[in-house]
Amino acid sequence: MTVAAMWEARAATGRGAELAAWVRESVLLAVRGAAGLERVELLSAPGERVLLITWWSGEPVPVADPPAGLLGRPVHRWSFTSDHVE
Repeated sequence: MTVAAMWEARAATGRGAELAAWVRESVLLAVRGAAGLERVELLSAPGERVLLITWWSGEPVPVADPPAGLLGRPVHRWSFTSDHVE
C-alpha cells in the first residue's frame, strides 16, 4: 500500500522564499533516506504557500512544523492511500 502524505503551509507575508528554503534545508534532509520513502515533491503556489507531498510504502515519517515566524497560519496535513495509478 502506498501512502501519500501532504504537508501544506502558508508563509507569513513576504517570507515564502524563506519557508521553501527551510523545507529544502530541513525537511528534505530529515526524510531523505527514511525507510519506505518512495518519492518527494516540493511545490509552491500563489499566496506564499508551500506544499510537500511524500509517497511512502508504509507509515509516513512526520514532517516538523517550521519556525513560527515563517508561518502565516498553522500547517495543514493530510494522508491519502493510493487507489488507482495509470
